[in-house]
Amino acid sequence: MKDILKALEADPRITPEKIATMTGKAVDEVKKVIEAAEKDGTIVKYKTVVNWPKAGEPEVDALIEVKVQPQKDFGFEAIAEEIYRFPEVRSAYLASGTYDLALLVTGRTMQDVAAFVTNKLSPIDGVQGTATHFLMKRYKEDGVVYGDNDGMQRLTVTP
Repeated sequence: MKDILKALEADPRITPEKIATMTGKAVDEVKKVIEAAEKDGTIVKYKTVVNWPKAGEPEVDALIEVKVQPQKDFGFEAIAEEIYRFPEVRSAYLASGTYDLALLVTGRTMQDVAAFVTNKLSPIDGVQGTATHFLMKRYKEDGVVYGDNDGMQRLTVTP
């Protein structure tokens, strides 16, 4: 099963026939494994990674660390759920370290991300502090390496 899932993770458009050829399994067996994995939640989603700036749609990504006060009987779960339901939040993680939650947030501009932090995130009961890190250049995402042709040029550093 692991080899089938790895193939799908690398290329969600791969056909069961090609997976069968790669793994030496029967096509029907591959289809059954995929169907069962979709049904039981092992396969959560099929995803396409889009280079939005290259597609002419600018976006700004930020990694936001959030310090929260855990709630009695709920711990971090209730506040995490309140936060991850915002459409600006693409990913949310419970993390170790100084901050409790790590969020990946997307907006059209830096001001959009700042407005999200100021108007939506910070006022939530239990949020004690945030640290926002704007992501300047994407080198790799979901295993996909981005080329230098994304319109962002790196400055030359000289001694």
